[in-house]
Amino acid sequence: MAAFAVRCYERSSPRPSRRPAHGRRRQRIAPHAKTSDEIMAKKPTAATTKPNMPTAKPKQPATRRNTPAPIISTGYWLFKSEPDAFSWDELKARGKAGEEWSGVRNYLARNNMRAMRLGDLGFFYHSNIGLEIVGICEVSALAHPDTTTDDPRWECVDVRAVCDMPRGVKLADVKANPKLASMSLVTSMRLSVQPVTKEEWAEVCRMGGLDPRKVGARKR
Repeated sequence: MAAFAVRCYERSSPRPSRRPAHGRRRQRIAPHAKTSDEIMAKKPTAATTKPNMPTAKPKQPATRRNTPAPIISTGYWLFKSEPDAFSWDELKARGKAGEEWSGVRNYLARNNMRAMRLGDLGFFYHSNIGLEIVGICEVSALAHPDTTTDDPRWECVDVRAVCDMPRGVKLADVKANPKLASMSLVTSMRLSVQPVTKEEWAEVCRMGGLDPRKVGARKR
């Protein structure tokens, strides 16, 4: 009986609980899952990134091209013509009817003519042969389609002779004059229709023995 009572006592004793204290179940974590600490530890930081690793450059704002400033007439210009093609004497022979300044195929020269006004004055320059300013002409018709081409891009003005230069002003003399160092005839020699400033106009007239007031030079 004693042995039986011991066995019964052993069976009736409470079995040890598999639950943790406070009645909470253990959180089962899959072997492949990562804790938040492990995830944060593997995130690259400024200290762990490689110094030579290229970084994305911030986008620069798009730049706009500056629109060219409009050409404003000073009232004075210079027209180049090869005397074996069309000379000063030929322009004088046209009289008041003048001549269309056709054949210009340079955009800046064309734009200069578009900016011209009726009565604007211009030096007539013999290019290629002579290389000198020989006369003064004036704009007698505003810019219009060039009749020597069907291309609508090209326009020209009409000019007529006003007076001779008492003394031809050579290109070499213009280059030697420090007052004319910035003149387009010196800095842009290939341009066939050039702007002239009021000061340049007066100086070239003086060199040619001409009083600019006698050819209707405007005060600006």
